[in-house]
Amino acid sequence: MDTIASLFSFITWPVSWVIVQFHKLYGAIFGPDTGWAWGLSIVSLVVLIRICLIPLFVKQIKSTRNMQVLQPKMKAIQERYKSDKQRQSEEMMKLYKETGTNPLSSCLPILAQSPFFFALYHVLSAIASNKKIGVIDQSLLDSARQAHIFGAPLAAKFMDSAEKVEALGASLTDVRIVTAVMIVMMSASQFFTQRQLMTKNVDLTVKTPYMQQQKMLMYIFPLIFAVMGINFPVGVLVYWLTTNVWTMGQQMYVINQNPTPGSKAQEQYLGRLLKSVTSHGEVKGRTRRNTVKRIVAKGTDRNDIERKFVTGLAKLGLAPQEDGTVAKSDTAVAEAEGGAAQRRQQPKRQTKAKRQTTAGHPGGAKDAEAGESESKTSLQKSAPQDDKPKPAGKPASGSSRQAKSGQRKGPQRPKHPSKK
Repeated sequence: MDTIASLFSFITWPVSWVIVQFHKLYGAIFGPDTGWAWGLSIVSLVVLIRICLIPLFVKQIKSTRNMQVLQPKMKAIQERYKSDKQRQSEEMMKLYKETGTNPLSSCLPILAQSPFFFALYHVLSAIASNKKIGVIDQSLLDSARQAHIFGAPLAAKFMDSAEKVEALGASLTDVRIVTAVMIVMMSASQFFTQRQLMTKNVDLTVKTPYMQQQKMLMYIFPLIFAVMGINFPVGVLVYWLTTNVWTMGQQMYVINQNPTPGSKAQEQYLGRLLKSVTSHGEVKGRTRRNTVKRIVAKGTDRNDIERKFVTGLAKLGLAPQEDGTVAKSDTAVAEAEGGAAQRRQQPKRQTKAKRQTTAGHPGGAKDAEAGESESKTSLQKSAPQDDKPKPAGKPASGSSRQAKSGQRKGPQRPKHPSKK
């Protein structure tokens, strides 16, 4: 770790200068030799760095979402050019270029933050070794060595020997308890941040190997930080715990205000937006109007969550507009009422005889209906027709229909003269 940190020694001067400036501020409040003054200086360094990295964080969010959307297309390219790796790479690069996606953008915040992390590690290692570094002179060095956070010196590590810890004016037990608690908190915050991203801000309709990869990283990253944390000084643990908490809060804000389409977070967000429109009768806030504007622009390409939101507005008699507002619409009310009536329509109740026939014979319902129609027809035919006059010279209908025994029905052939 010391070798890697030495590679970033060129940035130790600005890092040490920023820490000293914050130390002057907090030293005037809490005292220059206290752990609060030095600890809050490190926390302020993290906040300053993360504020500067917000544009990169926005690019990371966009890149991650684009990668999720492109996963089905990427999988299709891999299947299509399975035997031609060069053509596969060309098609992948073409897809990235067309969609404006950069796979490395998701790593930009970590890559940009790494030099500051290792520079701080280098500064704290120099303090532990009682060496001047950057703008930290001997007086500041002595002050930093006296600073303790809950009994643990800033430059102490979990794996330090008892002699080294005693030289810093602390006990090995205090150092190991404080560092162990901070390592657990650091790993837990890392796990919760990744889990929050996977469970709330992922399009659940897209099932790709990328999702499984992210799920594995959710468990691997905390373990890596836990193993590495035993070699981190207390000041570096403060730095990393602070940046994890910042990332968690920043991500929570993004998930609540600008969730991924098709995710659980979007369903919750549009539910809150619908309640707000129900209460106020309008869309309040520029961010919310932009959300409605994007939903309107999608047209028929909306997902199920967005269609449910539009249907909810229609039940209120409102229709989303292109500028992100909502307006009253009689058409929306009619469509909502028509849809509700169609859902309420129930099938006709069958009689007991029909249900028994249907249960006893497959296709019994049709047979029962046919039987009823035949019985009605036969009754109409057999009913006496006394009101109508019968034509003269015509035999009775009943006798004409009855045939003698031994004779065939229908017209009879005349007998041969020899048989008369």
